[in-house]
Amino acid sequence: MTNKEDSYKFKKVISIGIVSELTGLSQRQIRYYEERKLIFPDRSNGIRKYSFADVEQLMEIADKREEGVPTREIRQEMTKELREKMLKGQMNAHFRFRP
Repeated sequence: MTNKEDSYKFKKVISIGIVSELTGLSQRQIRYYEERKLIFPDRSNGIRKYSFADVEQLMEIADKREEGVPTREIRQEMTKELREKMLKGQMNAHFRFRP
């Protein structure tokens, strides 16, 4: 899949109420995960907007919480994964565009 085909996943257009229905999480739980810096919705006029990627992330978070994983550990794991993706992207860019 190309980024263009996948880009719909990252558009922040879904309200918290719909996210709650899709994930089975309460709106309070979703806001709590935002407070714990596990999810980052956009805000427009004070209204939170989420993407399909955010919904997937919330479902993964909920699964880990059911397994008893503390939010601190989930955040650390997410940070590590993000760093690894960024490093991989930087390395790919470096070697791809070398003269």
